[in-house]
Amino acid sequence: MSTEQVFSAVSTMAALQWLLLIVLPKWKVTHWLIDHAVVPLLLSLVYCIYIAGFFKVDGGGFGSLQQVRILFSNDNLLLAGWVHYLAFDLLIGFTIIKAAQTKLISHWLVIPCLILTFMFGPCGYLLYQIIIKIKTTK
Repeated sequence: MSTEQVFSAVSTMAALQWLLLIVLPKWKVTHWLIDHAVVPLLLSLVYCIYIAGFFKVDGGGFGSLQQVRILFSNDNLLLAGWVHYLAFDLLIGFTIIKAAQTKLISHWLVIPCLILTFMFGPCGYLLYQIIIKIKTTK
């Protein structure tokens, strides 16, 4: 598969999982997917394949912003970076859903957190933490 095809496949897979988290959070299939971390595990496999196969880029690394820029100038590693985001943001989404359901937080309050986490990772997690602090101090 080309990098574009893999990008499309992983993005679609993640988006469908996010849709389930937002629209059908209590559905048994959603719970099963969360409990077994199926989508993040598949994304992790794709990530590992791309990192193992393409990590060596002359001048690339993590020691400076310029080195990271060089890494991401390689489409295979750019795709690996994207898959990394998809996997970890979903894991944060799973954490939010599980905690909110345990703490009986209204799903209507959780939806903006999930959408923000999907789009801007840490912003959604921060919003959820703010909601939890407000709800638990009352």
